[in-house]
Amino acid sequence: METTQLDLANVIEESLKKSLSYQDYRTLLSRLVEENATTGTNQSEALINYTALNDRRMKRWDKTVKISDEDIDAIKNATVNQTWIVLAESWCGDAAHVIPVINKVAELNTGINLQLVMRDENEQLMDLFLTNGGKSIPKLIQFDNTTKTVLNSYGPRPTEATKLVNDFKKKNGTLTAEFKEDLQRWYNKDKGQNVIKDLIELIY
Repeated sequence: METTQLDLANVIEESLKKSLSYQDYRTLLSRLVEENATTGTNQSEALINYTALNDRRMKRWDKTVKISDEDIDAIKNATVNQTWIVLAESWCGDAAHVIPVINKVAELNTGINLQLVMRDENEQLMDLFLTNGGKSIPKLIQFDNTTKTVLNSYGPRPTEATKLVNDFKKKNGTLTAEFKEDLQRWYNKDKGQNVIKDLIELIY
């Protein structure tokens, strides 16, 4: 059954009732680390460890992400009235690299309201924004507050990282542990710049 814009707006409104600001999300991660826990129903040791790792990653990106003067001007000069809803979970490595950068961009424009929602608590919303049939996160949904319509979606990875992943999958079928380590190195080298460029394209 086709989802209408009205249905979609209603699903988004319901999800926003359970949403967190970026600061609240960061507080949640820090608390989960203290409690030796993770978001979601799967409290496996691996996911708990990933949550702890991601908390450290996000702390680092919060301090080190830099946006050029040119990009700052572009972000500030965009006339928008939008909510950016980001589907995430604390154990997701891509989310830990991407969301702090999204936050840095959103902070520069008062017309952007960033809200985070948990993927597994918002299945109806997630199912409307699948990536190649999968529930890949983080997924940013660009919602126009005036028209109550979805303008676009973004994620789970920046464009350059997406190409790296797709090329590797095409050649090898699945992502190996070695490739995932290479991807982490790519994020560390890129320092959020690809995400910044992608988001500027999103708002223009």
